[in-house]
Amino acid sequence: MRVALFTETYLPHINGVVTHVKILKDGLEQLGHQVLVVTADAAAQHHYVENGILHCPAHTSKKFYNYSLSLPISSTRVKFVREFAPDVIHIHNEFGIGMSGLLCAKILRVPLVYTLHTMYDDYIYYVAPKPLVKAATDFSHHYFKFIAKHSNALTGPSKKCQEYFRLTGLKKDVSVIPNAVEVDRFSPYLVDDSVKTALRRKYSIDDGVMVACFVGRLGREKSVDVLLDYWKEAISPADRIHLMVIGDGPVRPELEQQAAALGITDMVTFTGRVEHQDLPPYYALCDVYVTASLSDTNSISMLEGMCSGLPVLQRTDPLNADQVVDGENGFNFNTPREMGDKLRRIQTMDPDTLAQFKHSVIESIRNSGAKDLAARTLAVYQRVLRR
Repeated sequence: MRVALFTETYLPHINGVVTHVKILKDGLEQLGHQVLVVTADAAAQHHYVENGILHCPAHTSKKFYNYSLSLPISSTRVKFVREFAPDVIHIHNEFGIGMSGLLCAKILRVPLVYTLHTMYDDYIYYVAPKPLVKAATDFSHHYFKFIAKHSNALTGPSKKCQEYFRLTGLKKDVSVIPNAVEVDRFSPYLVDDSVKTALRRKYSIDDGVMVACFVGRLGREKSVDVLLDYWKEAISPADRIHLMVIGDGPVRPELEQQAAALGITDMVTFTGRVEHQDLPPYYALCDVYVTASLSDTNSISMLEGMCSGLPVLQRTDPLNADQVVDGENGFNFNTPREMGDKLRRIQTMDPDTLAQFKHSVIESIRNSGAKDLAARTLAVYQRVLRR
């Protein structure tokens, strides 16, 4: 099968969508299929294909993390896609490149699959001032509903995607295909103890201190502010539990000020940006992954942490309830006290019990690799082709 994947951002940028598309591409190719990735590239002066990627001229948007945005209409782009002759077009974003994928599907009369990765209602504040949030939300619902109505199949990483489309007024089934992860790359056994020790020294974390981490873009939707409030209420210096916030983003200064105002700076480290290829030692250093975010569909950072054997503490999210199973790969919590109790429960496990728990965490995502993602997605492609 020949598949064209349309994504607004791609390597060297890193985010959840990029990682998903990269793993899907790898999985499809490993199963013998041909893939063309169509993406915006601000460095491209003209359209060109290199290593299976169609680079499309674009401009850089400072408002959106310096990502590239491209115009949706281009006869040259259609020409390149026509030459590739896809059996299926699969869009992963909804803006210039995503709309371009929709147009190409119509022009070439090719089935269109649309994956919703983002709960956009949580991101409206990036583009609309507070008085216009409702109007912007209503407009976005109409826009995404339009794309979904013109798609032959819809997918998403969690049940939240079905709920989001329901809010837009669309009555259409969504195939839930969980995100995949580079399972072997994040194995904790690949990181030498000396590297972990060096990281502890770098961030002045004493030996014997339990380390909990959150990894991701620091935007309001990630609710790190909630995590800090919970930390203040539930964790004391005597607990010897440290929080490492790994990542950067627009609200990082606010979060650092919040930690200072709460008086917990000795228990919290903000690492700033860490390149994706440098993350494995950070996960390996830590003991548990913790998140208060309710905006994620199926956090890839969380999955990477699980690959490293980190039990996940997740604020209860009913539509993502099946992602963290209490006692199997982590625990859910509702209150600061519950979070603190679960952290201390893991901290006080005897070595054999903890080793078994970490093994269970890794096993829970053993079937979350590239080929698994590709196989699940191929089933959707085959359904739309049969229709």
